[in-house]
Amino acid sequence: MLAFGAMLIGFAPIFVKWSLLSPSAILFWRMLLALPLLIIFNYVVNKQFLFRVKNKNTIFYTALASLAFTTDLILWHASMSITSVSNATIIVNSAPIFVAILAFLIFKEKPAKGFGISFLTTYIGIIGLIIFSNNFTSGRVFGDILCMIAAIGYAVYLLVISRLGKETSLNIIFYTTFFCCLFSILPMIYDGGNHIPTSHFEWTNLFLMAFLCQFGGQFLITIGIGKVSASNGSIGLLMQPLTATILAAFIFSEILNLIQILFVLITLIGIYLARLSIIK
Repeated sequence: MLAFGAMLIGFAPIFVKWSLLSPSAILFWRMLLALPLLIIFNYVVNKQFLFRVKNKNTIFYTALASLAFTTDLILWHASMSITSVSNATIIVNSAPIFVAILAFLIFKEKPAKGFGISFLTTYIGIIGLIIFSNNFTSGRVFGDILCMIAAIGYAVYLLVISRLGKETSLNIIFYTTFFCCLFSILPMIYDGGNHIPTSHFEWTNLFLMAFLCQFGGQFLITIGIGKVSASNGSIGLLMQPLTATILAAFIFSEILNLIQILFVLITLIGIYLARLSIIK
């Protein structure tokens, strides 16, 4: 479930690249179209339409997490038109590094043993990936910088969600989806342009993104992460950047050369080590 969920989320950058809407509009529709699916699923599983939380603080914390997640996704979507799918997805998935740093700065939690190695490995890979990609030679490194900022937003989201204790996975996914939808409205208005899909392809693209990525992928990961060992969980989650990189190579002809593949592998090893310590 974990690996399959991560693979489904790996389709997200493909849907983003196919869409003609603004980054914030893509986010809005991804979340809005997923909400009815979550409500129906909640009724099937729990025989109720309402999502009753175990703790009132859950609403506040999911709203806070969603604000960070909204920032992450909008920046990530925006970067997709500047940098490659591979760079964007791999850099954003370096978020576990920032989770450890933020946990230390905010909660005084000491980083796990080996954090320095995972940090160094990850960013040797990322720097190499940037330097040896077309972005570096064409001056389009700004897209990679956006991804770095997005990774920090994703890290804040993960850190806050990790503090929700025994709240059900379905409740967490519903309220983060709801608040992300809400928080994306103002940026969408600010972006201007057309906010409503105008073709059958656009509607299908956005619905598949909502169904496969937000509803299916996030839910399977949330369930699966608690049922496997830390090492298996870390490997399973790497399916997201791997899926995105492979799909981008076939669909958008974003073929990596040998040295880029080497730095991708180095980065994924670093992310694996960082996630391993966090899942523990």
